[in-house]
Amino acid sequence: MQAVQSIEIDETGQGHATAPGIAPAQGGVLFWTRVALSQEGAGDWLHQSGLDPLVVSALTAQDTRPRCTVHGDGALLNLRGVNLNPGDEVEDMVSVRLWITGDAVVSAQLRRLMAVGDVWDSAMRGQGPVRTGDLVARLALRLADRAEPVIAGLNERIDDIEDQVDQGPWAVSRADLADVRRMAIKLRRHIAPQRDALSTFEIEDLPWITHADRSRLREAVERVTRLSEELDAIRDRAQVVQDQIMEHRSEVMNHQMLILSVVAAIFLPLGLLTGLLGINVGGIPGENDPRAFWIVTAGIVGIGLALYWIFRARGWLRR
Repeated sequence: MQAVQSIEIDETGQGHATAPGIAPAQGGVLFWTRVALSQEGAGDWLHQSGLDPLVVSALTAQDTRPRCTVHGDGALLNLRGVNLNPGDEVEDMVSVRLWITGDAVVSAQLRRLMAVGDVWDSAMRGQGPVRTGDLVARLALRLADRAEPVIAGLNERIDDIEDQVDQGPWAVSRADLADVRRMAIKLRRHIAPQRDALSTFEIEDLPWITHADRSRLREAVERVTRLSEELDAIRDRAQVVQDQIMEHRSEVMNHQMLILSVVAAIFLPLGLLTGLLGINVGGIPGENDPRAFWIVTAGIVGIGLALYWIFRARGWLRR
């Protein structure tokens, strides 16, 4: 990918490659410049482009969160999309920084973002946006389109985990559950603010945002809101599964402790009795009676069986 690329999009939506710049050569033409900040010379081009230093600083910022800020007659908009680059984690979302005016858009990104490429390619095929507001709306919708399969995959994974819980909590992979929760939390961390950023951009009183653009932006806001709600549901379902696993482990542990307590309660009086009969002092009952051993043994067995029956009758030995 080149450091800086520009296209002019005419009234029919057809894009034409042109020399890099920040404004169209003639009125009524949408001008879009795409800057790859990871490429050598991209930052220098921005600083020499004539843009406001505040705008350049926002476009080259390292850490960004989705937000919208009106500056002069334009707007700064930061959006995020799922990371579909090979070898990267999908939840490590990629940021695109936009400077939008009435007839021009400058987008900057550190890593490749598929949704930006989708809108760019559609313009080169003659199906591009014809207004800057339309471009932002299309980009927001493509970001949602790219995120939907990822979130649907998380839904399927949490469905499978819930099915495993029905078979028994011990069948659930805690590593898979933790991975689903981690992905849902990281995705929601950027998707939820993106809804607010798009909503702010849609309601701003900018003269170059048309009624049609606002309608498409509202559609994008609704799509992003639904994605955010689905991530909330996935996170909550994962928490319920985690609670079920912990509850099962607690029940198993409590039952094991009860068994140990019952066994100790049975053998404690028996141990006390045998201990008393085993002390080395005179006067032990049955000391000279050959039947005493069997009598004591029978008594111990009888006491043990009686205690076992009592505990079982109380339900302490049931699973």
